[in-house]
Amino acid sequence: MQAVTRRAFIGTCAVAGWACAGCGQKPRSPNRGDSPIWKPSRPLRKVSAANIRSDFEPGYLKLHRTGELRRRAEELWKRMKPCKLCPRTCGIDRLGGQRGFCDAPDYLVIASYHPHFGEEDPLVGRGGSGTIFFCHCSLRCVFCINYDISLEARGTQVGIEDLAEMMLDLQEIGCHNINVVTPTHYSPHILFALDLAAEHELRLPLVYNTCGWENLEILKKLDGVVDIYLPDFKYASGQMAVKYSTCAPPGFTETRPEVAETFTSTETYPEVTKMAILEMNRQVGVARPADDGLMYRGLMIRHLVMPNGVSGAPDVLRWIAENLPKDTYVNIMSQYRPMYKAFEYPEIARPITAAEYRDAVEAAQQAGLTNFHIQGLAFL
Repeated sequence: MQAVTRRAFIGTCAVAGWACAGCGQKPRSPNRGDSPIWKPSRPLRKVSAANIRSDFEPGYLKLHRTGELRRRAEELWKRMKPCKLCPRTCGIDRLGGQRGFCDAPDYLVIASYHPHFGEEDPLVGRGGSGTIFFCHCSLRCVFCINYDISLEARGTQVGIEDLAEMMLDLQEIGCHNINVVTPTHYSPHILFALDLAAEHELRLPLVYNTCGWENLEILKKLDGVVDIYLPDFKYASGQMAVKYSTCAPPGFTETRPEVAETFTSTETYPEVTKMAILEMNRQVGVARPADDGLMYRGLMIRHLVMPNGVSGAPDVLRWIAENLPKDTYVNIMSQYRPMYKAFEYPEIARPITAAEYRDAVEAAQQAGLTNFHIQGLAFL
């Protein structure tokens, strides 16, 4: 495996900079040219039993046994030429070496993989959530806490076999799930790696940890693959999404004017995210921990409360209560801190106040939600 290191991180959410594993090498793609569909080039080892209930079987195993998992991976792979994996639908030819708004190539760039103890309790358990942090991002928020990974792409080029080995390693060291963080633009690679790892006894639930802004057509290709959806619902307002989640790559305006319309495509963030969350709920249903306290299936929504009402917390929580079961798992997050370019925007250049967080919790209560996690308990 290349120079991506397994990093143990115990605590709350990551601070920018902790997960960099850059090797300094100039990336090259092993998948371009005359071989558009990836094929494994080396055998992998089989691993020990998973640290989960013995009677649980992840959905992707059934699809692997029938060959459907690889077929879907091949379908998603072809969607990189032109690329229409995320709602921006840049339409660039990633398989031909172009990069779109997310700045992702056709090969994998990963910052780190490790047991993570800062996720929601039912995902963490005692062995941690097996997180794999992918570089690049289609949303590109100006306040991203992991901007060195998502925006600056400080990571290492790896192959699909390497990704499969990471998954197997996370199972072997006792993690309770495989948690793919910012996966959308690498969904074909993830399905190929899952198919390969399943052949070598991977059986942990798959957590799809996403910004929530997802292409509905792509989500339907993940039906039966993903066990736990973990989407953000960032904004109630499309205008807020355009303002704070359209941070273009350096030089993008000058070098890629033909896809300039993707700057304003986040105006549809609320509508697209709502449809995506409804589809996720259709696929996996309400998330409820099993008797061992771990989560094996279901929808877990995150909402980050932001200063000055930027996130529109009351409207987001009210929509969830009106359109999903009242016991839908919702994590009302208090961790906002200004990072990256947030200081260029005075209205989000400070942490939230206790009153702002309290208002969000009260909005959830008034909406009738019954299964929301109060992350900022100290505030209350």
